[in-house]
Amino acid sequence: MAMENLLAKIDRLAGGKKAGIVVDPEGLEQPKTKRAFAWITWLLVFELVLGFGAVVFAVLIARAGEPVPFAVWMRTIVVLGMTATLLYFFWRATKGFYWGYQRLRLFAQIFPVITLVMAAIPGLYPVWMITEQIVFSLVMIGVGDFLTSDHLREVFRKPED
Repeated sequence: MAMENLLAKIDRLAGGKKAGIVVDPEGLEQPKTKRAFAWITWLLVFELVLGFGAVVFAVLIARAGEPVPFAVWMRTIVVLGMTATLLYFFWRATKGFYWGYQRLRLFAQIFPVITLVMAAIPGLYPVWMITEQIVFSLVMIGVGDFLTSDHLREVFRKPED
């Protein structure tokens, strides 16, 4: 029960006034929804592995005596934090929470743009980090594609106010 109270508080913080809105459970049980959720799960897990891989690679480079710019350390920490947040949003969306779907969809559309713009700044990141950012963006575009499908937009249609 204490865990449910904690989750309700987190939901209220992340979801705002729409935190308690849950979509029709029938939509969540449809094969198209389950298939889309399965793909999104794997894509987000891949993002998490990619983020951990970037941290490990940065540590290995640093241990080998190469300088690792502060921007790289910040980027790796931010990506892990973002991915964990996206996984939380996704988990709540799979439980039918409208806000979880909305937040995940929003960030899946915004993060690739921000990431690609950051990757385009000359000299900010080494080539390996730029490559990681491009892969991250492509995967997030895939997540966003699933989330903006007609089917999922219907399942998570905007509730009446």
